Amino acid sequence: MTLLEICCADIRSVIAANAGGADRIELCTALEVDGLTPSAGLISEAVAISHIPVRVLIRPRPGSFVYDSAEIKVMKRDISICHDLGASGVVIGALTPSGAIDTDACAALIDAAAGMPVTFHRAFDVCASPTESLRQIIDLGCDTLLTSGQKPHAADATEMIATLVAESAGQLNIMAGSGINPANAAKIIRATGCACIHGSARGASGFTESDIVNRLHTIVNEI
Repeated sequence: MTLLEICCADIRSVIAANAGGADRIELCTALEVDGLTPSAGLISEAVAISHIPVRVLIRPRPGSFVYDSAEIKVMKRDISICHDLGASGVVIGALTPSGAIDTDACAALIDAAAGMPVTFHRAFDVCASPTESLRQIIDLGCDTLLTSGQKPHAADATEMIATLVAESAGQLNIMAGSGINPANAAKIIRATGCACIHGSARGASGFTESDIVNRLHTIVNEI
């Protein structure tokens, strides 16, 4: 069975994800800049009302995924707050200026997670070497990689995502994300063999957010 993760940027979306049958939430804010770390208040309330796991995005600012030592300290503190507030996991990513995985920074963030599961986010999609980066992410101990196959949308990179699924050999879950909706979800799952899909409940007129999540949930469970 393919896991359905819904990206939520406010408490209404958290409610819709739960009502619609999602398996997990990625909690963030500022979707217009591809997501930033949410407030402690939003994290606390999301965890309190959700009956499904909530993983929190750790991204202190928009722009590149190259972080200095001061920013890493902020991210570690945010992860500690997530842990204290009862989040089920965190979503991280950091790169070097050359486009490699910043393994030192990521290791420090994972250590701050204190055993919480960790997703590596779509910083992977701008890394220089997908094969080497995948191996590093596995070695770091992340249990999930969120990727659009280094294309803007997952539907345009099914071959790459399928390759990542094969190369990961079950050592972590490959989660296809970006542009996934009820019209293309089944095709993407079948073409890639991915264990998880990541979508949002935005952008479909005439449907409530929980309706969209429910349609995705039905598709996932029929495959």
